[in-house]
Amino acid sequence: MENGISTSSANKSNSSSSNGKHYGTSLPPAGAFIPSSSSPVSKDHPHVSHLTNDRLSWWHYGIMLALVYISFATYPGSGLSISSSEGGREGGKGRMTLWHVWYFGWITALSTGLGTLPFVVVSEMNKWWLGVSNACAAGMMLAASTSLVYEGIVLDDSSYVLRHGACWMPQSLRVLLGLLGGLLFIVSTKKLLDQHEDVKVAGLDGLEARKVLLLIFVMTLHSFTEGVGIGVSFGGDKGAKLGVFISLTLAVHNVPEGLAVALVLVPKGVNKWKTALWSIFTSIPQPLMAVPAYCFVESFIPFLPVGLGFAAGAMLWVAVFELLVDALEDTGSRAVTAIVGTLSFGVMMVVQMGLKED
Repeated sequence: MENGISTSSANKSNSSSSNGKHYGTSLPPAGAFIPSSSSPVSKDHPHVSHLTNDRLSWWHYGIMLALVYISFATYPGSGLSISSSEGGREGGKGRMTLWHVWYFGWITALSTGLGTLPFVVVSEMNKWWLGVSNACAAGMMLAASTSLVYEGIVLDDSSYVLRHGACWMPQSLRVLLGLLGGLLFIVSTKKLLDQHEDVKVAGLDGLEARKVLLLIFVMTLHSFTEGVGIGVSFGGDKGAKLGVFISLTLAVHNVPEGLAVALVLVPKGVNKWKTALWSIFTSIPQPLMAVPAYCFVESFIPFLPVGLGFAAGAMLWVAVFELLVDALEDTGSRAVTAIVGTLSFGVMMVVQMGLKED
């Protein structure tokens, strides 16, 4: 018996050894990921499998049709060329209406979905590149939160001050109050999500689902303040020109924000069309908030710095304590995470500054 057991063990050992050699000299099993010798990715950074069954359902197609229908049904009858004068048509431009305010906000929301376009040519991604994507998304979100804080501090509230006098609390203090409120709110939200381990979103579940849900939630919160900004910008004597400019600027600005969402979802295997829909969903509050903000512009202005700070605080927390932490874990390199995060932050800031100067 001893000889039999010994022989069997030896045969298993030889079989394992030969299988190892065979694997090294022939094609790997289907679906296996082997980085090339020139790739910076080693065997310590395995392939991140995509959700092969993550396909579109009938209601996803229904949402797409609804987006197309709304885009056509709510298009202003007088076109997008508008004038803020009250006297009917002037110079071929229609008088500004609530439909114009809504539609420009709608355009900014749809543009967020364009952030998924770079992933049309990307079919696979391993863990190392997933970390790079998280670092890139973190840098973009840090730049966006910095911009929100700056906008809150330098917000022009002269029209409100002329009619009602200066607010008792300085703008910078209101921004700081909102910033702290955003941090506390998102920490409380994360604790609440951690108590529900069965959360499912975008085909993901468990910890990954909670992280994605937190990101989507933060980006949606951020869109509320942008929607208010659109509505406020359409108010006043020069509202038509300023509102159109702010809306189109935000539309361009929303593309990299959609990319930030895609950088987190697509590498985890979420369908690209689903990712585009989720990106657009995070910006839906923009047209929804633009209309009431335009109607009650003076009521919204004093609270806008608080809202901007609130969104900035929430984005700051997610960028630092979620995305950067995941990036460090996946890349295994502080240097790579820092370089990628810094570069994406710098590029995003340059883009934002360029839009403001134009």
